[in-house]
Amino acid sequence: MPHRRSETLAVSLVTGINLAMARLVDIWDSIGIVEEQRVERMETVKKHIESLLNDMITEEAALKRRIETDIVRFQKQLETLYQEMSIEPYKLEEGLTVLQMEKNLRLRLEALLKEKGDRMREARGLQQEDERLCVELCATPYYIPTGCMPSRVQLQELRQHIRTLSEEKESRLKVFGGLREEISRLMGEMGHEPETSLEKEAVCSDEDAFLLTKENIKALELLLCQLEMKKTSLTATRDELRARATSLWDRLECTEQEQRDFQGGLPGPLSEDIAQWQKEVDRLEVLQKAKLEDVINKVRQELVQLWDKCMFGPAQRETFNAHFCDSSFTEGLLSIHDGELQQVKSYYERACPLLEIVDKWERNWALFRTLRKANDPNRFSNRGGSLLREAKERVRVQKVLPKLEEDLKNGVEDWEKKYDSVFLVRGQKVMEYISSQWEEHRLQRGKEKSERTTKKVETTPFKTPVKRPHGGVGTSAVPNKIRKTPNQSILRTTSSASSTSGTPRAFVSMSSKPPLSAQKGQRNRALDSSHIPLQELNGEKKHLRIGSYSEFMSELSKKANHDAVLNSTAKDIF
Repeated sequence: MPHRRSETLAVSLVTGINLAMARLVDIWDSIGIVEEQRVERMETVKKHIESLLNDMITEEAALKRRIETDIVRFQKQLETLYQEMSIEPYKLEEGLTVLQMEKNLRLRLEALLKEKGDRMREARGLQQEDERLCVELCATPYYIPTGCMPSRVQLQELRQHIRTLSEEKESRLKVFGGLREEISRLMGEMGHEPETSLEKEAVCSDEDAFLLTKENIKALELLLCQLEMKKTSLTATRDELRARATSLWDRLECTEQEQRDFQGGLPGPLSEDIAQWQKEVDRLEVLQKAKLEDVINKVRQELVQLWDKCMFGPAQRETFNAHFCDSSFTEGLLSIHDGELQQVKSYYERACPLLEIVDKWERNWALFRTLRKANDPNRFSNRGGSLLREAKERVRVQKVLPKLEEDLKNGVEDWEKKYDSVFLVRGQKVMEYISSQWEEHRLQRGKEKSERTTKKVETTPFKTPVKRPHGGVGTSAVPNKIRKTPNQSILRTTSSASSTSGTPRAFVSMSSKPPLSAQKGQRNRALDSSHIPLQELNGEKKHLRIGSYSEFMSELSKKANHDAVLNSTAKDIF
C-alpha cells in the first residue's frame, strides 16, 4: 500500500509539473514572449527543478549514508556491551530495511545503556553497603574488578553476600548485647570501675563505637570470664572473712544484736562488703588477743566436736595432743589450733558423704542390737500393733544393713583412690570396723546363749512323779508335761522335804541315770545335743570370723540346718 501511494505521488508530481509548464506557456503566449525567450525561461525552470531535486537527492543520500554509519556504530557498541554485561548478542530479523535496522539497533542500544547505568548505580550502592558491613565485621568485601561492569550473576552474589553479612551483624549484635549486660552487671556487683579500653568500650552507651569483629567478641567473652573468676574469688574472700568473723563472734560471745547491726549495713558491691568484713575481722582479732585463753578453749571444744563428727580414733587425735594440752596461751598456739580446726573442717567436708553413711549404719546397727535383745515376754501381750511394727522394723533393718555396707565398701574405695589416703572410722578401716562389730555381736550372742543354757540346767528342780488317781478326780497335784524330743531323755524330778531330817530326795523317772547332784561333772556331755548354743554346734569345724550382715545370716543359716534340735530362740534370725 505505501508503495502504491508513492507511485501515485510521483505521477501527481509529474502531472503538476506539466500543468505548471502549460500554465507558464499560456502566460508567455498572452504576454507575447517569443520562442527564444520562452526557451530561456524553460531552461531556467528546468535548472531550478533539477537543482531542487539534486539537493534533495544529495540530502537523502547523505541520510542513507548516516543511517548506515549509525547501524555500524550501533552494532559495534552493542558488541562491546554484550561482552561487558555478559549477555547473549542480539540478532536482527532478516529482510529489514536500513531504517528498520537502525531503529531496532538504536532501541536495543538505548535499553542496554539504561541497564548498564542501573547496574552501575546498584553496584556502587551495594559495594558501599558491603564495605561498611565488612569494616564493622572485619570481613573481606565481595570482589568486583574496578571499572568493570558487574554481571547479573555478580550482582546477585553481591546481594547474597550483603544479606549474609547483615545476618552475621544481627547475630553479633545480639551476642554483644548479652555480653555487655553481663559485664555491666558483674562490674556493678563487684564495684569494679572500667580500666582498660576494652572495658570502657564494652560498657559505653554508643554501640557503634565497638567493632563487632570476631576478635572483639572473643575478647569480650574472655573479659566476661575474667570478671566471673574475679567475682568468684571476691565472693570466696568475702565468705572466708564472714566465716572468720562468725567464728570470732561465737568465740567472743558477741550478742546477736551486734551481729545484726553490722550485717544490716552490708548490702552493696562486693569490694565494699569485703572492706567492711575485713575491718570487722581486724577489730575482732584485736579483741581476741585480750581473751586468748577463753578463745583457745572454745577452739578446743570445736575441735572435739569435729573429731567426734569425723569419727576420729585416739591415734588420730593424739597427734595434736601436745598442743591440745599446752597451757601457754599465746597467739602462736591459737594459730596452731586454728590451722588444725581448718584442716579437720576440710577433711569433714571431703568425707561428709561417707560419714553420713557410717552414721546411718551405726543407727541401724544399734536398732539391730536393740531388736535382738527384745526378749521381754510381756511384749507379746502388748496391744496396739507393737509386735507388727517390730516385725516390720526387723525386715527393714535386714534390707538396709547389707546395702549400707556395700555402699560403704564402694564409696571408701573411690574416696581412697581420689584422695590417696586411708579412710578410718574410730581408728579402724571401715570394713575392719564393721567386721569387729559383727564379731563382737557374735561372741556376745554366743555368751548369752551359753549363760541361758547353763542357768536353765542349774535351776531346773527334780520333782517326784505323782501318780494320778484312778478317774482323775480329787487329784491335788498334776504332774508337769515335758516335751520329749528324739535322742533326749525326759527328766522329771521332784523334791520332798523329810519331816525329820529336811534332806531332799531325788527320783528319776524313765531313766537309769543318777540324781542331778551326781551329774554335775558330766553336764557338758549330757547337753551336747540339746542345749549347746548355735555357734558351738560344730565345735570341730574351723572358727569363722563374721565380717558383715550377709556373712552373719549365711553362718546362721548353715548352723540352723544342723541335726541338733534347737529351741525357738535359736531359730530367730536375730
